[in-house]
Amino acid sequence: MQTVVRSTLAPLTDFRSAEAGLFVAQLDDQLRLVKEATRGLTPDDLQWQPAAGMNTIGMLLAHLAVVEVWWTKFALGGEPAADVDDVLGIGGDDDGLPLPEGAPAYAPLNGKDLAFYDDLLDRGRGYLKSMAKDRVPEDLDREIPRERPDGSIRLLNVRWYYYHLLEHFAGH
Repeated sequence: MQTVVRSTLAPLTDFRSAEAGLFVAQLDDQLRLVKEATRGLTPDDLQWQPAAGMNTIGMLLAHLAVVEVWWTKFALGGEPAADVDDVLGIGGDDDGLPLPEGAPAYAPLNGKDLAFYDDLLDRGRGYLKSMAKDRVPEDLDREIPRERPDGSIRLLNVRWYYYHLLEHFAGH
């Protein structure tokens, strides 16, 4: 008898926008994979650096949560100077990224266990879901101006924001 393995993905059903619900379902699957890959890691594993100046696993996990909350506050919450500490309990720079060349692991994260990082990731995802679930489908086309360091303005739409969260999460 041949074994059949089915791989499916469906939008989260409690979202007004099925498209946003699909993006968040994809993000949830990526989070599931990250959690599966990190089970059993110790605080020493999470703060290990391949070489000075390189990110640790813990730094990258914290970074994923920080970026998810920052972009959600910016794109869905309309906060151009978004701060994440009210959601995560750590600030936007408390992931230690980017590390200076040759720097040791970011000391404030040393000794943190997997439960600490799971909590950050879960709070970040919970915040995203709370902000996204009641958005109407038309919100995906709304454009958001973002000033760039050179003073120019970049226009991005909410659909791009969801894509960027997914791209960023999967890339790390």
